[in-house]
Amino acid sequence: MHVAGADLSFCELFEKLKATFSDGSDRYQVAVSSRTLKDAWRQGGLPAVRLALPTRATFHAVADVRTSPYSRHYPHFSRDELREELRLDGISYVFLGKELGGRPIERRFYCDGVADYEKMARTAEFSNGLNRVAEGAKKYRIALMCSEHDPLDCHRCLLVGRALAERGVRVSHILSSGNIVSHTMIEEKLLELSGRGADDLFAPRADRLVAAYRDRARKVAFAEPEPKPDGPVAAE
Repeated sequence: MHVAGADLSFCELFEKLKATFSDGSDRYQVAVSSRTLKDAWRQGGLPAVRLALPTRATFHAVADVRTSPYSRHYPHFSRDELREELRLDGISYVFLGKELGGRPIERRFYCDGVADYEKMARTAEFSNGLNRVAEGAKKYRIALMCSEHDPLDCHRCLLVGRALAERGVRVSHILSSGNIVSHTMIEEKLLELSGRGADDLFAPRADRLVAAYRDRARKVAFAEPEPKPDGPVAAE
């Protein structure tokens, strides 16, 4: 599905907040670093957080794509507390962790104990989640929440961002430094990290990129905890 005139950006927030704004026929997403927002929260709560956002980064709704919408270190960013705070500020909240989260429940989405992003991306549920984000961005200014600092360490890039880019959505990643990096630039970095950056007569870029995505996901995707032994194991 191609979303004409839509820009989607993925970046760090507290645990990563992205604010989408509309300017004429185009839609963009911008963000500030988690440190800035955390400091603002400590100083004045949600109103201070909103003031810390760039002037044009006002938003109407938050879509939470964390699989588990809770935080032990920052409980005010747990789902119930966050939803209520946002409601008081006139902002809607929707949880999309079931559709777009990076920690699947079903065993069929794991390969050797690690979440398989390629399998997850082929499900109807995941596709429906992407559709909701893309369609919502046509009507509302939406902020997305997720968890990791580096795009290449998070499913927002390796799973969600990749899928949106493949649908023709222009994706950018706004880093904690404030720099904006296109998804194409992130993919070039991914190729370099995987040792596949150089042109190869026998391996087109598309093929090298698929392999690079797969390798990176195997390194950083959620891994099931190893089962604990029931008791002491006798030596043989």
